[in-house]
Amino acid sequence: MRTEVGSEGEMVKESVVESHPYAFHVSGPRNVSSPNWRDLINSSWRKDANYKRTVMACFIQAVYLLELDRQENRTEQNALAPEWWIPFKYKLVETLKDERDGSIFGAILEWDRSAALADFVLIRPSGAPRAVLALRGTLLNRATMRRDIEDDLRFLAWESLKGSVRFSGVLKALKAIADKYGSNNVCIAGHSLGAGFALQVGKALAKEGIYVEAHLFNPPSVSLASSFRNIGEKAGFAWKRIKAMLPSKSDSQIICEESGATSFRVGPKQWVPHLYINNSDYICCSYTDQDGAQNDQVANKENAKPTNCQAAAKLFLSSKGKQKFLEAHGLEQWWSDNLELQMAISNSKLISQQLKSLYTLPAAQVTPVKR
Repeated sequence: MRTEVGSEGEMVKESVVESHPYAFHVSGPRNVSSPNWRDLINSSWRKDANYKRTVMACFIQAVYLLELDRQENRTEQNALAPEWWIPFKYKLVETLKDERDGSIFGAILEWDRSAALADFVLIRPSGAPRAVLALRGTLLNRATMRRDIEDDLRFLAWESLKGSVRFSGVLKALKAIADKYGSNNVCIAGHSLGAGFALQVGKALAKEGIYVEAHLFNPPSVSLASSFRNIGEKAGFAWKRIKAMLPSKSDSQIICEESGATSFRVGPKQWVPHLYINNSDYICCSYTDQDGAQNDQVANKENAKPTNCQAAAKLFLSSKGKQKFLEAHGLEQWWSDNLELQMAISNSKLISQQLKSLYTLPAAQVTPVKR
């Protein structure tokens, strides 16, 4: 606790913050240092995949805490969220708010040049993005639970999030920073529901030829939605009632169009998102189901590339063994010191289903080859 705080009330507030379970020094990563002048020569951002994964997870945690700070009326002096981006020399430039309830579901963080210069970091380390758009997942708090769950149900009903007001807000924000800094200098990151938005928004931009690096932690799987819709006649009737309560699908035809597409390669460049999956998490574990027609390539290098223009992603699998769901789905595991990961370039069934529209055109648009 800092002793220079003026009043006893303010001292108590800071003491509470410092002992809060979500305080950075309490639950944050232990072995991650702030950028320093050595990073100008040997950048952790580019050469250490664990470092980048850890920072991205911390930025998403900051978004969760921005909303909790708002709900609990914390001030700039006792807010929890800033401590999750300040050590990495970033600053908050914009929050994304749900117009339905005013809740914060995303944030744009930019490289803080002034803070870096204060620590003699004269230029941005190689591999550190100019800007990061971070998106949180579902918060089971009364203030935001209704809108979060509405979007969860939207995904289960339509296997798409494009009808949500959050989708348009995320797409607009990501386009803006990609235009400002260039797509190579921008990342999008999300956890759980936020990873679902990040995946679909990133894919939408990739269709326009804008390739933004994406880090998706515990993303919801399409097969999860399918399994809920195949649970019997009685439950099916209840499912129809739920679907009737949701806004009409604006893009549900996309899945059908993709499944009926004719293979047509549109170019050598690919959008390859990073997916962080725990096999004990039933929300995302189906991403590891293999497509029998594809062969995974085990990769030991971060710069490994998919081949043959097939829809693919970099899958990082937690290899801790069997875990309880809450632990397996939690964000904190991704900056844990004892995390063990297995990396592979994967052409799973779900990856192919989610991304193949990037590399195919509907049959009507394919020009027949003259023989």
